[in-house]
Amino acid sequence: MSVATLPGQDWVDDVGPVPGLELLPWDMDGVPPRADEVRVVVPPYMGAAGRIPALRHTGGVELVQLLSAGFDDVLRQLPPGVSLANAAGVHDASTAELALALTLASLRDLPDFAAAQRNRRWLPLEFHTSLADRRVMVLGYGSIGRAIAARLTPFEVRLTAVASRARQGDGLVPSVHGIDELPALLPDHDVVIVVVPLTEDTTRLVDAAFLAAMPDGALLVNVARGPVVDTGALLRETSSGRLRAALDVTDPEPLPPEHDLWTSPGVLITPHVGGATTAFRPRAVRLLRQQLGAYAAGRPLLNVVGGR
Repeated sequence: MSVATLPGQDWVDDVGPVPGLELLPWDMDGVPPRADEVRVVVPPYMGAAGRIPALRHTGGVELVQLLSAGFDDVLRQLPPGVSLANAAGVHDASTAELALALTLASLRDLPDFAAAQRNRRWLPLEFHTSLADRRVMVLGYGSIGRAIAARLTPFEVRLTAVASRARQGDGLVPSVHGIDELPALLPDHDVVIVVVPLTEDTTRLVDAAFLAAMPDGALLVNVARGPVVDTGALLRETSSGRLRAALDVTDPEPLPPEHDLWTSPGVLITPHVGGATTAFRPRAVRLLRQQLGAYAAGRPLLNVVGGR
């Protein structure tokens, strides 16, 4: 019987039996049990890219199933003849929640209130920026982008969706703009939420020209990948106070303690925790049951993003 490895015995227990496959634990450290029979490998959620070289210990892996939505760093190291699938859908709700939380926290200056609370200081009344009536762009309109848009809609924003190319809209937006329209769109938006995948085309997409096109006082929210944003260009804009930023990802990452982003005015940073919530485990288990069942039965696989 073919073998599928999961990151630990707890994953084997949660996923349960899959007809036609034997599930065994392997965290990709050392040689897996029954190495020559391993056909499917599920790496640990964190640090999957660094573990891909361990596939050399196996004899005929056909599928690597990630527990993350991001896959660019894994794809570059994947051996020939192996398919790669990501965990599209698993992190949609959690990442969308964080994108909304970062947006609200930055606009309403919640870090200032948290700091004042630590100092037992009651701040004087000031007016802060609302999310209501803001012009919000979601840059990257895949499944996570749509989840973000769905959560923004009740906040009475004016919403724009941008994807790699223009297309018809859906129940959330009347149309989806193409990325080539960004120079014309950016000056008209108060908040830009970035959730594009990291590719050659999106690396440094948010560069000096992109940021310069955003209006004074605008907010950039990055829940994509750090290298999508030119960190130096962003620092110049935030240090001057012209733009704000709320970042769940940075470049470099982890952000060194001495980095100027930590203390730049109007910058809120979380340490790449978009998918790290209680929603992750049950949704990942459901995906693995579906995917492993499809593999064992010879049905089309889900979320294949490259390889072979």
